[in-house]
Amino acid sequence: MIRAFVLGLLLASPAPACEVALLLAVDVSGSVDREEYRTQMQGLADGLRDSAVSEALVAGEAMVSVVQWTGSSRQEVTVPWAHITSFEALDAFASQVETAPRRWRNFSTAIGEALDFSLSQFSAAPACKKRIIDISGDGSSNEGLLPREVHPRLRAAEITVNALVIEGAEPRMTEYFWENVITGPGAFVFTANSYDEYPARMRQKLLREVTKQLSLNHHDAATRP
Repeated sequence: MIRAFVLGLLLASPAPACEVALLLAVDVSGSVDREEYRTQMQGLADGLRDSAVSEALVAGEAMVSVVQWTGSSRQEVTVPWAHITSFEALDAFASQVETAPRRWRNFSTAIGEALDFSLSQFSAAPACKKRIIDISGDGSSNEGLLPREVHPRLRAAEITVNALVIEGAEPRMTEYFWENVITGPGAFVFTANSYDEYPARMRQKLLREVTKQLSLNHHDAATRP
């Protein structure tokens, strides 16, 4: 009798309307110059406005936020969590992204600290079916927590980390992010061979994260088992 009552309560509880809580963590360390920063923010805004991406975000009532990060103790919420329930809300969010001032420059690269800070931000987001940190960067972590040190807590919180790597500042960055940064079921890395490729690759990555993909060309992303 008690089991039937509890089961009835569970069945009556509404499922989360939010399909995905997506936190976008943008690298503003010393290896990123002024134009590269603007390319990242404009490319991110344009990717969010893409017709397929925006439709998926609105239909899924997604939660989205943006964080800037660089060295230890230098992470900040640039655009707070927004509930994307309309195209107007999506456009307002994208406008905040493309006009956001850069918070820091000329500091180290603390990827583990960025992941740790981003993890803490999910306490302010409502329950969603998926929780994703989408981190972009062009260098390896050289300060603070190692990215792998944060992985157990990310997995415990059921947060997936995907990455967009910009090659050029250091060799074999895609391999580094594969081995050290991404985590979670189906986690993947997309690679831009230069900042000029960043906008197109960001759009492709957002498409994969917020829409149901039937297939993916293996050249487009490195997918962690």
